[in-house]
Amino acid sequence: MAKILLETNELQKEYRKKRRSLLAVNHVDLKVEEGRTLGIVGESGSGKSTLVRMMAQLEKPTSGEIYLEGRAYSSLTKKDQWESRQKLQMVFQNPSESFNPKMRVRDIVTEVLSNYGKIRREEKETKARSLLEMVELDPNFTSRYPHQLSGGQRQRLSIARALSIEPKILLCDEATSALDVSSQAAIIDLLKKLQKRTGVAIVFICHDMALVGNFANDLAVMYRGNLVEYMEASKLKQEAIHPYTRKLLASIFSLDKAPDADQVEAPIKNPPRELVEKIIQENQMDSIDSQAFLQKIGPKHWIACS
Repeated sequence: MAKILLETNELQKEYRKKRRSLLAVNHVDLKVEEGRTLGIVGESGSGKSTLVRMMAQLEKPTSGEIYLEGRAYSSLTKKDQWESRQKLQMVFQNPSESFNPKMRVRDIVTEVLSNYGKIRREEKETKARSLLEMVELDPNFTSRYPHQLSGGQRQRLSIARALSIEPKILLCDEATSALDVSSQAAIIDLLKKLQKRTGVAIVFICHDMALVGNFANDLAVMYRGNLVEYMEASKLKQEAIHPYTRKLLASIFSLDKAPDADQVEAPIKNPPRELVEKIIQENQMDSIDSQAFLQKIGPKHWIACS
């Protein structure tokens, strides 16, 4: 069994403004395993990005806990938090927003190493060239500025910077959604190669069910802040049960078959508990294994029920 690197326990995030509140993430339990890719999928507003920002310590949970290698975030001092971020790096949707436009590529790609005092000035050029080659960029780009690179090249630069400090977890928040289809495929292929080479665990946030379903090992489906289904991605088409998961599957564009409009627009409700209990009996599960608001219906398959 793969080692658990990061785990969330009944994680919740509520935004309050005067008398109004928004529950962005509601009691979510997830595990990130060493060397595996966890895909988190859902429409805009489902809570995906809020969840990953809490994992990255960019947002504080309203309640619940996050554990990094068994250590609770809430127990970390500011110094511990700073040190722990070396183990977990993030790739954003628009890398340009996280780049200083006045910095050259060599300084951008070695920025994290500089921040942690792990590189000397005279080493930057050699290290930068090595990192650019790792993400299949021309090492001669070191003297360029971000605006001189294409969107796909800037995302590769962002990945190189994140991996420069050899983190154990790479968080990708819609890392391909701003790219064209061919660039998306190239970035996914690159991430697969890098994971195989380095063993880094990847959390991949995406609204594209087809893309993440073909890339991830495990898949978490979120709907209005709730985790409604969790399963192995390879079994998605055959074993997905929750109506929202089925809706996302039905929305995938196909040249052979148009989406079922009635299914896509159907109201989203959790399946009744009676159905879930029947599935449990059919799978010969010993007992109902609760995971927050989810019920276990298979060896690695949980679903929300009413």
